[in-house]
Amino acid sequence: MSFSNISFILHKPQLSENIGACARAIKNFDFNKLIIVKPKPIFPNDKILATSVGAKEIIRNSKVYEDLESIVNKFDYLIATTSRFRNKNLKHFRLNDLNKIDFSKKIGFLFGSEASGLSNNEISYANCTMQISTNPEFKSLNLSHSVIIIAQVVASLIELKKSKYSKSKKIKSASKKDIHSMINFCIRNLEKRNFFKPIEKKPIMLENLRSIFYKMELSEKETRILSSVFAILSKKKVDWQNHA
Repeated sequence: MSFSNISFILHKPQLSENIGACARAIKNFDFNKLIIVKPKPIFPNDKILATSVGAKEIIRNSKVYEDLESIVNKFDYLIATTSRFRNKNLKHFRLNDLNKIDFSKKIGFLFGSEASGLSNNEISYANCTMQISTNPEFKSLNLSHSVIIIAQVVASLIELKKSKYSKSKKIKSASKKDIHSMINFCIRNLEKRNFFKPIEKKPIMLENLRSIFYKMELSEKETRILSSVFAILSKKKVDWQNHA
C-alpha cells in the first residue's frame, strides 16, 4: 500500500491558479501524481508554477493528455467526483465510504472543470462517483479545496490501513486496462451486429454499457470468461435486440 498508487486527475481545468493550488494541495499530504486532461491554459506556465509554491516538481512531472480515454487503462479503480447525485447505475460514495477502497491498487480521483464539472459521458468511464457533503444551499467547492479534502482523507486511511491490510492471493482483480479492452471488444462485436440502433441513441447506450462493467469489480478470471463469451457470440447468428 503506497501513496504513489494514487493519482489526482484534473479534467479540462480552466484556471492556472487552480492547477497550481491542486499541486500544492496533494503535496501537503505526500502525494505526487497529478494528471492534466485537456487544460484550457498553456501547461505549464508561470502562473501555475507560482501558485504551486513548493510543489513545482509535481507540476513539472505532471503528464498531460488530450482526452479521458487515454488514461482509463492506467487505473484499477477510477472515482469521479461530483457535487450532485447523477441518475446513473453506479456506486455512489461519500467521504466516509473511502475506507472500502483497496489503496494497494492504482486509484485515480477524477475532478471536472471549474465551470461545469464532469458530464455523464465522462462519468461513465468511472467505477463509481463520489460526493463531498456540503451545505445543500451552497454545494460548490473550489477545485483545489475538493482536491485537498479528498487528499487528507485518503492519506489518513492509507496510514491507518498500512498496519491492518492483508490481501488475498487467491483472487486477483482485473486491471482497468483489462476491463477497458474487454469493453471495447464487446462494443466492436455489437457494432458488427448493428446493435446500436437507432444511431442517435448510441452515445447513451455506450455510457450505460461502460457503467455496467466498470461497477462490477471483475476478477481477471471473470474478465477472461466474459471476453470468451463475447468472442463465441460474435461468431453465431444471435438476435441481439430480442435475445434474453
